[in-house]
Amino acid sequence: MAARGRVVFLVRVAPEKADAFLAAYEQVRHDVARGVPGHVRDQVCRSATDPEQWLITSEWDALEDFEAWERSPEHVDLVRPLRACFTDARSLRFTVVAETTRATPAPLPVP
Repeated sequence: MAARGRVVFLVRVAPEKADAFLAAYEQVRHDVARGVPGHVRDQVCRSATDPEQWLITSEWDALEDFEAWERSPEHVDLVRPLRACFTDARSLRFTVVAETTRATPAPLPVP
């Protein structure tokens, strides 16, 4: 079984394009979540110290799933409005090697 993949986009968006960027992201995320094979989840984050710096992360069952979607004509059309908002962009791909999640607290003993 292939390792789960994480795709990270570091992008810059001019302040006057922030609303258009978020509207475009909203469309992309819903379309992807409705049926792109292998998609698990994604997030968009804005820097706490630089309002033009944004981070988009997506998690995939395998990087091959993301790469197949990225090569599709549907991907190009869907992300065009999003990319039009970028003044700079960098894409990174990772395979997940280990993961830690919040521990579930043990139930308290009944007196």
